[in-house]
Amino acid sequence: MLPDRVSPTLPGALAVPAAVADAGEAAARRYVEFFMAQIRNPNTRAAYARAASDFFGWCGRHDLVLAAVGPVHVAAWVEGLGRRLSAPSVKQRLAAVRMLYDWLVVGHVVPHNPAAPVRGPKHSAARGKTRMPTREEAKALLSSIPTDTVVGLRDRALIGVLLYTFARVGAATAIRVGDYYPVGKRWWVRLREKGGRHHEMPCHHTLGEWLDAYIETAGIEADTHGPLFRTAKGRTSRLTATAMSQPDVYRMIRRRAEVAGVATQIGCHSWRARGITAYLENGGLLEHAQAMAGHASARTTKLYDRRGEQISLDEVERITL
Repeated sequence: MLPDRVSPTLPGALAVPAAVADAGEAAARRYVEFFMAQIRNPNTRAAYARAASDFFGWCGRHDLVLAAVGPVHVAAWVEGLGRRLSAPSVKQRLAAVRMLYDWLVVGHVVPHNPAAPVRGPKHSAARGKTRMPTREEAKALLSSIPTDTVVGLRDRALIGVLLYTFARVGAATAIRVGDYYPVGKRWWVRLREKGGRHHEMPCHHTLGEWLDAYIETAGIEADTHGPLFRTAKGRTSRLTATAMSQPDVYRMIRRRAEVAGVATQIGCHSWRARGITAYLENGGLLEHAQAMAGHASARTTKLYDRRGEQISLDEVERITL
């Protein structure tokens, strides 16, 4: 198998698989343009690049050049993926290769899309797999965060954003100081969600108190264009001007969970699930939760609804001998 090649003439010096590079400079350029021009979300770009690299790596191991790839080859690759990846992961990788080939067809690099007729594995989910803290665990973790340092205030406010606005972690880390703003007597939070959408949410009074305390202590009120949630300098309590990354937030949550003795293996997305479930448990409507979470479909919102889990547990406990 030939290694992927990096062409210095291509933007971003993106690694081009050997099977594509061997088809000529036009094919290599079209390949890079797919990732640089078509996909704006960096997370999606990275995921699709991994899928393409995996597929063309498979082609290289089977001595397939770009023009020789057909539906049977894509189907064989998908079959192999199914033995080591979950159905949703396989479907995502197939979708990435399918979209890439559509782009190559339009650019007259290949005559047809070999991934178009290939079906992915069937998959349906009635509930999400995101692990969610119980109400007691959530309270214990939040109350265990010390509020006598700016880092503690930052962590509490950040988790509060995930909990009270149902924000994705990527949207939370992208918040600027000026995205927390007043409208009349109420304060709002502006979120930058996937696809470049701006999503405004009224600020829960508890979240407002946490944000006010953090911003005042951090002294960042005037830096309206700067990131709201910032990294700290080493183990000090001094903040930098750099925004926290998603891995930073995950490590913070895991560290806070360990200190609080939370048994559930929670992460960033766990607070989104906890917030949606709490809202529905307190009489909120599913369609309103959908709008607040920015979901295109209520079916997606339902994946975060864990109200039935306790009922199921109570019923299982009835089984006694």
